[in-house]
Amino acid sequence: MTKVAVVYHSGYGHTAKQAQAVATGAESVAGASATLIPVEQIEEHWATLEAADAIIFGSPTYMGGVSAPFKAFMDASSKPWYARAWKDKIAAGFTNSASQSGDKLNTLIQLAVFAAQHAMIWVGVDILPGNNNSKGSVEDLNRLGSFLGAMAQSNADEPAELTPPPSDLKTAELLGARVAVTAKRLG
Repeated sequence: MTKVAVVYHSGYGHTAKQAQAVATGAESVAGASATLIPVEQIEEHWATLEAADAIIFGSPTYMGGVSAPFKAFMDASSKPWYARAWKDKIAAGFTNSASQSGDKLNTLIQLAVFAAQHAMIWVGVDILPGNNNSKGSVEDLNRLGSFLGAMAQSNADEPAELTPPPSDLKTAELLGARVAVTAKRLG
């Protein structure tokens, strides 16, 4: 069984919805399972991360980077870092913000550098950008045009029941599936 852990923080529920989509994608791969781990519960799950074949990191983009609770998780990972416990595990990332850009790329870069410090193998989005020509629409997959990880946009005045849009959630599912396939192939 290929084990995928999805570690995330969600301030208002939008990123949790994206995390669920990532996990759904991972579990769509035969022989793969996914465990959702909110960073608030990380103390109960260090062993889960060590046993995982892949770890997918998710955080909302706040002020151009990961949220403070997610950064606290990153800082708390110094013991597995020192022990090289996550070396050669597959890694990926996702993020969400209210703005179309919202400096989400910076958050994904922060997550990728974090994974690199843990000697992990980063996997990005493998589909071309959508919504980038006159025939495109917000229903296109990868509509925000990211290759480093899955991006989502949630209107600031709408609850998680309404946003992020289905195209962003489907993009997150595809990332989860790609990570599970990659972990299975390399495992």
